[in-house]
Amino acid sequence: MAFSLFNRRDQVSSRRRPAAVALRLAALAAVASAATALPRQSTAAHAAGHVAAKGSFVVGVSNNLVGNGWRDEMICSAQAEATASHGAVKKVLVSDVNGDAAAQAAGIRSLISSGVNALVIDPPNATGLNSVIREATQRGVVVVIVDQFITSSSPRVYQAANDQVAYGRLGMEWLAKRLHGKGNVVLLQGIAGAPADTDRYTGIQQALTKYPGIKVIAKPYTGWQFAPGGKAMSDQLAAHSNIDGVWTSGIDYTAVNAFQTAHHKYAPVVGADNNGFVKQILTLHSAGFDGAAVTNPANIGGVGMSIAISVLQGQMMQHKVSLTPEVWDYATALSTLQSRYLPKQAPTYSVQYNIKPYTHYTQQQLTACAKVG
Repeated sequence: MAFSLFNRRDQVSSRRRPAAVALRLAALAAVASAATALPRQSTAAHAAGHVAAKGSFVVGVSNNLVGNGWRDEMICSAQAEATASHGAVKKVLVSDVNGDAAAQAAGIRSLISSGVNALVIDPPNATGLNSVIREATQRGVVVVIVDQFITSSSPRVYQAANDQVAYGRLGMEWLAKRLHGKGNVVLLQGIAGAPADTDRYTGIQQALTKYPGIKVIAKPYTGWQFAPGGKAMSDQLAAHSNIDGVWTSGIDYTAVNAFQTAHHKYAPVVGADNNGFVKQILTLHSAGFDGAAVTNPANIGGVGMSIAISVLQGQMMQHKVSLTPEVWDYATALSTLQSRYLPKQAPTYSVQYNIKPYTHYTQQQLTACAKVG
């Protein structure tokens, strides 16, 4: 499979054309700049091993959900971290596949054949890529799984993700408390079988054991796409007159828009740290809207790139990194919401731009990747 070289802005623009299975591989040269890049900080002691010569590594990034602003930013954060690597990474190859595990595995094999030293992968499920990951590690490729955990126990596989069980639990606990432990709620889920979605539902069930008065009356899947999520919310508002609250798997601001379109009284909504939803929490409070943003930073891609670079440079790193979500609402985190909102970014943009101590890029380096979302 041939690789075409083009910039990320062109890639994001081209991905908006619909395709059943679209595989696009992009290469980004990582440029070192002492004036803009922050020094790398190891979270573990150096181990004996090879320290990279300048511009010696090629890293592949594999994504399986095209046209999703969160995933766009995830890829951009990985590219930005490579840019901030002081020249350790000479090229980033991006494989975007809008398909199943088999299609993503084919893209990963193309990355392996192109000679990558490491792979940063957002998987479709917990086991679907195990075979191709094993092929990669057998060839000496370092693999970093991001966003959702898989079952591999290989010593050359590292994983970094938000604590998705906590994401589901914390959001539902906020909603249950907001409803004083009683009411009918709708769940707008992500993708059936995706590890993150499964873990979030586990967290929801954990929370609901403490609130037997909360009843789940519908739980449609949204495909983690904002337009279908908005339609799903509209359908639920048309079907049920007794919706007291909504928990979303991050497809949030279009769910709030559905209440407006239906001229329906707002119900409390749990969403993620997406720019549009953060804006709604801030600006619709006076109109009676109450929401909570549970953090799920897209910059986990940058964390994955950082871990990959560190391992390639001979550093000892944790094999599993789990980020603890925060809950931001108007009553308890107003200043945080105000400081995080980004007026110039798209509504789908994840408002956290850095995850310390892992990422080292500047906000300018991240946003220069593309106007994602």
